[in-house]
Amino acid sequence: MEPAIKWAGNPDILVTVKLSSLRILIQLVDIQIEAAPRITLKPLVPTFPCFTNIVVSLMEKPQVDFGLKVLGGDVMSIPGLYRYVQETIKKQVSSLYLWPRCLEIPILDASTVAAKKPVGILHVRVVRAMKLLKMDLLGLSDPYVKLSLSGDRLPTKKTTIKKKTLYPEWNENFKLIVKEPQSQFLLIDVYDWDKVGAHDRLGMQVYPLKLLNANETKELTLDLLKSTDITDLHNKKQRGQIVLELRYAPFREDSASFSGPLDRFSRKASRIDTKSSSESYSGAGLLSVTVYGAEDVEGSRHNNPYALIIFRGEKRKSKMIRRTRDPAWNEEFQFTLDEPPVSEKIRVEVMSKRTRFGLQSKESLGYVEINLADVVNNGRMNEKYHLIDSKYGQIHVELRWKTV
Repeated sequence: MEPAIKWAGNPDILVTVKLSSLRILIQLVDIQIEAAPRITLKPLVPTFPCFTNIVVSLMEKPQVDFGLKVLGGDVMSIPGLYRYVQETIKKQVSSLYLWPRCLEIPILDASTVAAKKPVGILHVRVVRAMKLLKMDLLGLSDPYVKLSLSGDRLPTKKTTIKKKTLYPEWNENFKLIVKEPQSQFLLIDVYDWDKVGAHDRLGMQVYPLKLLNANETKELTLDLLKSTDITDLHNKKQRGQIVLELRYAPFREDSASFSGPLDRFSRKASRIDTKSSSESYSGAGLLSVTVYGAEDVEGSRHNNPYALIIFRGEKRKSKMIRRTRDPAWNEEFQFTLDEPPVSEKIRVEVMSKRTRFGLQSKESLGYVEINLADVVNNGRMNEKYHLIDSKYGQIHVELRWKTV
């Protein structure tokens, strides 16, 4: 849905700003908002209300108008201030939610429905950029590139910073996990690094994954834009180009079970899916770790458990559940790897965190270290493990290895 939304009102909003011992009362008046959002209900599921998330993107920069009164006077009447505040709000809101960026509002608990599973890996090689904008006093820039996929909450991938150049050469490789190749976009942002203050965006571009053929490398030369807003007059300004090499590698067909729904935390027996070891020990792939929950975990000072996954020095955390000894997380974490981790271990630890400030705010409730050779060989392991340094605690973990 793409409705046109206009709202105007005069709410009674008072904000107190405290500067040292000085308190200033600010009144917000005459608010008017005009926006053109795209609202998507997805994914569709057989559970009422039949969709998991509401996803909202802005198709153009929003119009926001309001007055600010301080000590009874409207400060927005100060020459130049009104336009500055308007443009700042537009810029900040657009950087967060202008299509294809989005605001995702969860409606159903992800643990109650089938979760979207990875179906492949996007290999991205950032080759070079040309004719970038001049941002420094010497007529140069310090560019770097950030990469992400639309609808993905994972951290963005980032190149190194190339100092004092408008023609940077990177030749750096990245892997991004793909869940919906027919609808996801690759988001490319080029920034100018600054030692002090926010980094300026030199330009951006998007590329739909549906234009890629599986296992075929495609070289692209893309013009950089100010934004994806087609009404933005700044898009006519030349911002340079970026050269990329893209290859989408879907997972092998023999593991269709990998894209099935997450199992809910229960006391069912362990299951191991076997496949040929000759297939398992070659090629890049995805290690998926699903932490369903734990039982009988107990801290000496507090019981607010969360799961901490540590692999190759990288740490991932689940949500924290307060005041329980039997947490159910139902969360999945992925690691893209160049080679099968046949001689490595992964550590899964249950931690508890004090919800209020105090000494010894974190406490370990037990851990387990799992050899990954069996996971690579069998493709999948789904077991409960007794936690080390815990009297009765157990944790339910599923691990999967998928090659491309």
